[in-house]
Amino acid sequence: MTQSPSLASFRRIVVKVGSSLLVDQAAGRLKQAWLEALAGDLQDLHQRGADVLVVSSGSIALGRGVLGLPRGALALADSQAAAAVGQIALAGAWREALGARGMTAGQILVTLNDTEERQRYLNARETLGRLLAMRAVPVINENDTVATTEIRYGDNDRLAARVATMASADLLILLSDIDGLYTAPPQDNPDAKLIPVVPRITFEIESMAGGAASENSRGGMRTKIEAAKICVTGGAHMMIADGRIAHPIARVAAGANCTWFLTPSTPLSARKKWIAGSLEPRGALHVDAGAARALFAGKSLLPAGVTRVEGSFERGDCVVLRDPSGAEIGRGLVAYDSGEAGQITGRNTSEIEGILGIAGGAGMMHRDDMALSGE
Repeated sequence: MTQSPSLASFRRIVVKVGSSLLVDQAAGRLKQAWLEALAGDLQDLHQRGADVLVVSSGSIALGRGVLGLPRGALALADSQAAAAVGQIALAGAWREALGARGMTAGQILVTLNDTEERQRYLNARETLGRLLAMRAVPVINENDTVATTEIRYGDNDRLAARVATMASADLLILLSDIDGLYTAPPQDNPDAKLIPVVPRITFEIESMAGGAASENSRGGMRTKIEAAKICVTGGAHMMIADGRIAHPIARVAAGANCTWFLTPSTPLSARKKWIAGSLEPRGALHVDAGAARALFAGKSLLPAGVTRVEGSFERGDCVVLRDPSGAEIGRGLVAYDSGEAGQITGRNTSEIEGILGIAGGAGMMHRDDMALSGE
């Protein structure tokens, strides 16, 4: 039997919290004691050095209670109004719960376009990176105040998976109202058995998915399987665990039931594979011999090492890297558009602000954003 990983081995962890766990559905109020217990679990992860991100539902459920809206399906305008009111309460709750444990919360609201459009994706990724570098805890939610049926995820399981890949997390924990994946829906089949480890997502695994369990939940086991596919492709493991109990993450660490979905790769290797084989190059950067040696030694590409810019591309596009002979030595995501890259080619990084009028980054291409030949 395949062994499940140890929680202590992960360096960047996304924790997804659903509405039904966070909000008392009947009263429309926050489950304060539960949130404080979860904050203790997050503190344990944070104090051992892991980066922690939270994807939290709950704005509509909280806003519904504040506004006195009826239970059941809401019209889009009412749902957006509830989200506008509830988002303030939700952000405040996370700020207080994390702050009481010595952690700083940072709120990020996203829509589907923020993870699908390259420029917005890069901006969101950079914001997450800066918050984590400063040891803050990003709290992410879908921007339900503006999202419509056409531009929404529809559930926070897949949103959490997209966030995990965007942030190069190595683990996504989905806290749910069930303790894992069963061979059949356990509420319908008393003989259903928990599957502790899923080494690979097969058709048989997908066929075990059921539907949503509560009116405040948009997802169900089906969306969790879809989230797992996104995660393992992006190099992250995923876990489904029972969130209905106090200290759910600590309980899993102590041996409580859960289901692990395993990936054969790492976030970095999966990213490099995606860059090398899935993106169409939009141009090329020609580098000198010194820069080529530095790249293969694990360094980022600086403007000083670039001799020529070829093609028309935007920041975040894939471009080919060519050595002095013109041979392709790799591909990567460029940090400047072609016009800006041309202006700073061959220049020292200290000159970038004077040339472009913005501070910009030091590198033309970060080492983690390139896949070199032979890697």
